[in-house]
Amino acid sequence: MGRGKIEIRRIENSTNRQVTFSKRRNGLVKKAREISVLCEAQVSVLISSSSGKMSDFCSPNTSFSRMLERYQQNCGKKLWDAKHENLSAQIDRIKKENDNMQIELRHLKGEDVNTLNPKELIPIEEALENGLNGVRHKQMEFLNMLKKKERLLDEDNKRLNYILHHQQLAMEGNMREMDIIHRQNDREFATQMPMVFRVQPIQPNLQDN
Repeated sequence: MGRGKIEIRRIENSTNRQVTFSKRRNGLVKKAREISVLCEAQVSVLISSSSGKMSDFCSPNTSFSRMLERYQQNCGKKLWDAKHENLSAQIDRIKKENDNMQIELRHLKGEDVNTLNPKELIPIEEALENGLNGVRHKQMEFLNMLKKKERLLDEDNKRLNYILHHQQLAMEGNMREMDIIHRQNDREFATQMPMVFRVQPIQPNLQDN
């Protein structure tokens, strides 16, 4: 007995639907790989699940972009609208500009200049001179800034030395005044001291003789 015909309709159970999707997807990719190897065919398969996850397969001897270009040429259908074509043109222009900038950068580094003629070397020389002048100007600005900082530091140092010198003079003056006051107090104390407390010189006892 042959297998009964299976009705093709949406699977309601989400788990069963996911299992079936995985099995059928793997089967499609396997068949695409087999026909690509067995028949030397260029095959591209693009599968998007209900959750948005993408799965793809492309023959090793081609790419998705090439397959889409061939499809567009053979079928006469435009896959890209004017907006996408404009973006593609801008991308190509930016790539070309980037390539030209890379070439100019190598020339500025002194690379690949042997193939240039004298007329092509003139703008390179001017660009190098302008760059050198800019570097020198920046160095002069930096040196001037250092000199200005050095001058400000020297002025601050002189000002601090001046303040310190005057503070030392003031301290010495205060010390001299304190010494004078101390001596005056000693003299006043000596004059006011009673006679009995004054030190008498030692005299020999005349009675002992």
